[in-house]
Amino acid sequence: MRYTNIVEATFINRPNRFIAYCELDGETVKCHVKNTGRCKELLIPGAKVFLYVSDNPERSTKYDLIAVMKGDRLINMDSQVPNDVAAEGLRRIPMFSDVNEIRREFRYGNSRIDIMASDAENRYLIEVKGVTLEKDGIAMFPDAPTERGAKHLRELISSKEDGYVPCVLFVIQMEDVIRFEPNRVTDPIFSDTLKEAKDSGVNVLAYTCRVTPDSLELSDPVEVLL
Repeated sequence: MRYTNIVEATFINRPNRFIAYCELDGETVKCHVKNTGRCKELLIPGAKVFLYVSDNPERSTKYDLIAVMKGDRLINMDSQVPNDVAAEGLRRIPMFSDVNEIRREFRYGNSRIDIMASDAENRYLIEVKGVTLEKDGIAMFPDAPTERGAKHLRELISSKEDGYVPCVLFVIQMEDVIRFEPNRVTDPIFSDTLKEAKDSGVNVLAYTCRVTPDSLELSDPVEVLL
C-alpha cells in the first residue's frame, strides 16, 4: 500500500494516545497518532517521524503520524494499514498462493475476523496483527495488554470445528528482524493463548515488510518462537 503527501518532521511529545506534537519546518504542528498502543520505545523526543498531510478541511488536524525512525530502522506505526497490506500481499504467502476469493471483516461467531480467503480446497480465517515493537532484532506483540487479541485467537481455535483453516498473521511493520515472539512480559494471557492456538492447529505466521516513508509492502517470513 502507498501513501501520498508525506513530509518529514521531528517528534516533540505525545500528551495522550491520540495526539502528538511535532516540529515541521520550524513550526509546532498537532498530529493524529494512527496507533493507540504505547509506542514508548518509538516516540522519543527528537525522533525523526513521517507525517501524512490530509487535504480534508473538516479535520481537526491535517497531519497523521504514520512512521518513525528508531535508530537506523524505519518503522511504520500506522495500525490501520496491516489488514490492507495483508490482503494485498496474501498470495505471496505460499499457503495462500491459490486463493481465489478474499473477503474482509468476515463475521464469524462473536467476532469479525480480518480476512476470509478461499481456494479450491480450503476456507481460511486469517486474523491480522500489526507489529511495531522490536527489541534486539526480535519483533514482539503486543505492546500493551489485549483482551480482544486473545478473544480472536479463541475464535480461530473453534473455527476448525466448522471446517475452516485458521491462521494468525503477524505483519511486522519493519525490515531485518531475527524472529517473532509473543510479548509474555506485557501480556501473558495473549502469549499463552497463542501457544494454545498453535497446539490446536492454528497456523501462526509472521512476515516482515518493506518500508519506505510512503509505502508498506509484505516481504519475508521470519521464525516464530512461542
